[in-house]
Amino acid sequence: MEALKNSNKCSLLRLLLLLLLWSSVMFTCANAEVHYHEFVVQATPVKRLCKTHNIITVNGQYPGPTLAVRNGDTLVVNVVNRAKYNVTLHWHGVRQMRTAWADGPEFVTQCPIRPGGSYTYRFTIEDQEGTLWWHAHSSWLRATVHGALIIYPRDASSYPFPKPHREFPVILGEWWNEDPISVVRRATRTGAAPNVSDAFTINGQPGDLYNCSSKDTTVFPVALGETNLLRFINAALNNELFVSIAGHMMTVVAADAAYTKPFTTPVLMLGPGQTTDVFVTTNQPPGRYYIAAHAYASARGVAFDNTTTTAVLEYKNSGCPTKNGPGLPPAFPVLPAFNDTPTATAFAFGIRSPHPVQIPGPVDHHLFFTVGLGLFNCPPGRRCGGPNGTRFGASMNNVSFQLPTGLSLLQAHHLGVPGVFTTDFPAVPPVPFDYTAANVSRGLWQPVLGTKLYPLKYGSVVQLVLQGTNIFAGEEHPMHIHGYHFYVLATGFGNFDPGRDTARFNLVDPPLRNTVGVPVNGWAVIRFVADNPGVWLVHCHLDVHISWGLAMAFLVENGVGELQSLLPPPADLPLC
Repeated sequence: MEALKNSNKCSLLRLLLLLLLWSSVMFTCANAEVHYHEFVVQATPVKRLCKTHNIITVNGQYPGPTLAVRNGDTLVVNVVNRAKYNVTLHWHGVRQMRTAWADGPEFVTQCPIRPGGSYTYRFTIEDQEGTLWWHAHSSWLRATVHGALIIYPRDASSYPFPKPHREFPVILGEWWNEDPISVVRRATRTGAAPNVSDAFTINGQPGDLYNCSSKDTTVFPVALGETNLLRFINAALNNELFVSIAGHMMTVVAADAAYTKPFTTPVLMLGPGQTTDVFVTTNQPPGRYYIAAHAYASARGVAFDNTTTTAVLEYKNSGCPTKNGPGLPPAFPVLPAFNDTPTATAFAFGIRSPHPVQIPGPVDHHLFFTVGLGLFNCPPGRRCGGPNGTRFGASMNNVSFQLPTGLSLLQAHHLGVPGVFTTDFPAVPPVPFDYTAANVSRGLWQPVLGTKLYPLKYGSVVQLVLQGTNIFAGEEHPMHIHGYHFYVLATGFGNFDPGRDTARFNLVDPPLRNTVGVPVNGWAVIRFVADNPGVWLVHCHLDVHISWGLAMAFLVENGVGELQSLLPPPADLPLC
């Protein structure tokens, strides 16, 4: 009898727990919102550096609209293309669980939205909080087609830090005094490196150090004694950037929409695609202070934009006379030298997960991918603009990635269409060599063209070594994986040596990123679980490099059942 009573008690307890779980799920679902937006891609006249250009924008805004959602919310964005170019949009850093059709890279997960066409992106934010962004993923349109994507905690949750007094997205961009599409098309035609940009921007404005720009310099109004959240996004096409604020330290609290152990620094370094959230306490004499950014140029002998963009942190309503009145320029920060690799390395090393994490394992795929530049021989009868009459190229494991043109990779996979891609991307370099040697053999400089994918079974654990090379020029490569974030176990210089470098792995609190800087003539080791079916692009986020072929893609197979399988394609998926 007593046993029966205990059994009934246990059954009742289980029922109560199930009811609590169900009510928690229903509460979460009831509080999640669906956000509807219409993005019209169009040409818009914009004046910068004394000249007016018709640039491609979303809804006439440069940068584009900021999207603000909560963890668990769904976005439905109808994109209408009224521009003269094909376009797609990518939601950088969003996991896109089972919704690869909404990821956006042209000819990878969809065919482009043709002029006059439209496509609706539908996806849900799942277990992500912080700062991400969206941008065009067709040619070089993202130079002006981009904006912030802010993910707040769920209604019943809060930040893991005190709520800031104010917050600002700070979008670092890059500006050309001509159509960026013309810049890349000319370079593609000649095989030469594209022209470097004419300016950097902060929230679309170059700042006081450029001609015809000071009256529109971006200003961030603050008050004495506040702690404010600045959400930095590097939307520049081809440059990693150092950032500093005169007189103020920055406390990093998140990167790539993942919270971090707080650490204080006078300077940030962001690769294109990366985001960094910082607290700034306004504890200086009331006044005006420059926020300044310029390039981190890690490649020797390679031309880059050496200008500096500025915005102003301006104290308001302090009741005190300003330190530098209207007639005096704002205080200027100290920025690192353009080639200050130790500062860039130290900043990246400071980013850690806030708590010990469970590293996925055991590893099913030990992969080793080289990333670097190359040179193609000029076709017979042509004159090419690269070094010694060659054409610039780039590759991963000596394969220079070629996009299909008649069907996207994801469509070809879903429909079983043969001949669009192969699944033989090499797990290791076809020819091992001294990757970071001062003089790599010229016989290794020319990659092969291919549309090769690497297949992964659902749920497999992947450890990937990304090894930079010194072919033509060693350079830091910001490597981005679509549809995934990953733990950065270690980075280093020289050639990766598993016997020596495995001992350096951070298996306690490695940072969670979606874009990792592979150090100049160095390496990075990342680990993730292949838990999201689809075709996922892996590429350098310096757009000049992806234009040259520094990319590949993972093909992640469906798992078991509906919840581990790719959703069907939307009815309005663009046709090729």
